[in-house]
Amino acid sequence: MSSDALDPITPSRTALLVMDYQQAIIEMLPDGEELVAVTRNLIRTMREHGVTVAYVRVAFSEGDWVGVRATSGMARRLRGGSGDFDVDSPRTQIPQELAPLDGDIVVVKKRVGPFGTTDLHQQLEARGIDTLVLAGISTSGVVLSTVRDAYDRDYRVIVVAEACADREADVHSFLTERVFPRQAEVMDVRELHALLH
Repeated sequence: MSSDALDPITPSRTALLVMDYQQAIIEMLPDGEELVAVTRNLIRTMREHGVTVAYVRVAFSEGDWVGVRATSGMARRLRGGSGDFDVDSPRTQIPQELAPLDGDIVVVKKRVGPFGTTDLHQQLEARGIDTLVLAGISTSGVVLSTVRDAYDRDYRVIVVAEACADREADVHSFLTERVFPRQAEVMDVRELHALLH
């Protein structure tokens, strides 16, 4: 996508959402280390421009599934599992090289999307944020859910394709090339950098 036709980004009204970048999920990807390196640079660039950084991770405490319907697909997958998604497990933590700083937003979600089980939307609204830049794993999971939900909440949505990944590369390509452009601006880091200037 050419950045020439796009509106510039207002850093004070923008948040970079770093979603599901946690050990257990990164390890599912063949190029996880490369993805972390791209995202580390993206976070640094956004911080340098005064953009808010928000972290979303998925983790569960004992009792989170009490009262959840037995038909819930996510509950069935996680009940009695390996413990990889326990809230205190090292495998649900954000890697040190991407770690949040004081003043960043950090939320822990209980479902695929970042809004339904957290106060993320309220925190973003309180800061006057109207533009979301998305980086996440996986493209067919949290990124897809966030594009849809954020669009419906009237955010400007930007997907940084290089900072998103899926275990199935063709699914990632189909979503970023064919589906997301209907509701989001899909770009690479270079194009995003141009919008910040």
